[in-house]
Amino acid sequence: MEMTAETLDRIRAALDHALQGGFYHTRFPGIRAGDIHRREEFEQLPFTGKDDLRGAYPLGLAAVPEERILRIHSSSGTTGTPVIIPYTRKDLDDWADMFSRCYRTAGVGPRDRIHITPGYGLWTAGIGFQLGAERLGAMTIPMGPGSTDKQLTMMEDLRSTVLCATSSYALLLAEEIEKRGLRNRICLSRALIGSERWGEKMRARIAAELGVELYDIYGLTEIYGPGIGISCRCACGMHMWTDYLYYEIINPRTGTPVSPGETGELVITTLCKEGAPLIRYRTRDLTRELPGDCPCGLPFPRIDTLIGRSDDMVKVKGTMVYPGRVDELLAGVKDVSSEYQIQIDHLNGRDILNLFFETPLTDKTALKGLEKTVEAAFKEKIGLTPKAMAVAMGELPRSEKKSTRIFDNRY
Repeated sequence: MEMTAETLDRIRAALDHALQGGFYHTRFPGIRAGDIHRREEFEQLPFTGKDDLRGAYPLGLAAVPEERILRIHSSSGTTGTPVIIPYTRKDLDDWADMFSRCYRTAGVGPRDRIHITPGYGLWTAGIGFQLGAERLGAMTIPMGPGSTDKQLTMMEDLRSTVLCATSSYALLLAEEIEKRGLRNRICLSRALIGSERWGEKMRARIAAELGVELYDIYGLTEIYGPGIGISCRCACGMHMWTDYLYYEIINPRTGTPVSPGETGELVITTLCKEGAPLIRYRTRDLTRELPGDCPCGLPFPRIDTLIGRSDDMVKVKGTMVYPGRVDELLAGVKDVSSEYQIQIDHLNGRDILNLFFETPLTDKTALKGLEKTVEAAFKEKIGLTPKAMAVAMGELPRSEKKSTRIFDNRY
């Protein structure tokens, strides 16, 4: 992302505020905001990582007096010390404004009825979708996850027009709507999908079976939550709200900036956040910056669809395996569904990668041929040969939250 003189001024103001709190006062000893005059000097500041945030538990990230904290949220991880993020009134207002902008970018307006399925509570997802919808002035239907029968009943009876969900749950709902013959009784026209990376085949299935336009929405709890960026009607990357944040893309191994257009790890600095400002936060999300202006006319820069996370990749026989790369290769194989699962084991002194994929085919000879085709494509695109195993449609597990694609059983 380009760093203009105005952006640099805003970064200095954000850094000055962050240094008022104990977290960055301790983390950046001797550093003053006035010391940062050039992009290169900013890029010499240390990164902030999730382990740093865990070390500040419970409220060590706060950069404002406790009486100004209106709400806390926590990251959705299930292991280790949680990350607690405090929010001020301004933080919540800014988040609502960003999310409302996301809805408008997706063509959603006050007359829509927004069906919200992500979870509520400490997780930011459900309440983020609701904040933005209420700021927009639309009707919200705060379902939360689970109870698919009730979801479909409410969707039909209340004539929901917008679905908010993870890609995994959107697929589950799409399959149920198709199975029950409800397509003509459902009024959905758009779906905002977030929380996990998803491939083109899953995207095409959800769009076709629900009959909706799909929009990728981006965010993470540490940086407000969902709503800090979204794709537009042109479906060519996600616009990032750079009036609220500054981003970099770095080599995840060296920490240095990547070349323009090169894939790397997204690093975010908040420009307006009061409760828990973050400077050079490593998101672990892998993407690249897209050049040029978007045909939609929005004046905000774009990043590409996420290909995975730097901490989700696994090494098998010396080869890096990313879920996004697997999505890409399976998208190019006829008769292979969007749903797959990888199991990695260590047997008799060597690594074994088993790739299970769904297919509508049933003929045994055709299935064997398809497995060989998938194995050859995997070898060509990724560099190692798996044991491919075809399974029937719907046989792999579905999730109401995020789907796990890769299971590494070696450790």
